[in-house]
Amino acid sequence: MHHSADKLIFVYNADSGLFNTATDIAHKILSPQTYSCDLCTLTHGHFRIRKEWVAFLESLPLEQEFLHRDEYRARHGGAELQPPAVLLDTGDGPELLLDRQAIAACRDLAALKQRIRAGLDAQLAATA
Repeated sequence: MHHSADKLIFVYNADSGLFNTATDIAHKILSPQTYSCDLCTLTHGHFRIRKEWVAFLESLPLEQEFLHRDEYRARHGGAELQPPAVLLDTGDGPELLLDRQAIAACRDLAALKQRIRAGLDAQLAATA
């Protein structure tokens, strides 16, 4: 069972800051096939978060943290992490739930949501 202290951490393959955000938006619009953050592509439109994603996040019984790669490294170290990634922190430090290949394999938002739920179920079974 998940504890109230458990947290999902979403790490985007982009750096924080207004300039980087503007650059990312332009890249997604002008050259989507070379945009490097599949997590952002699946969960956000050009200018805002997808409503379906918000509803999914609200349905999860876990706290969530959303970080850009520079913010993740500043808070957790982990220079070896290759974003985008989804991690689960159960209090012993973040553990990889979905790596960049698993996220890239998702054809749409429904597939990403299914993989996150499956990863959480597997983690739950491992700790039961």
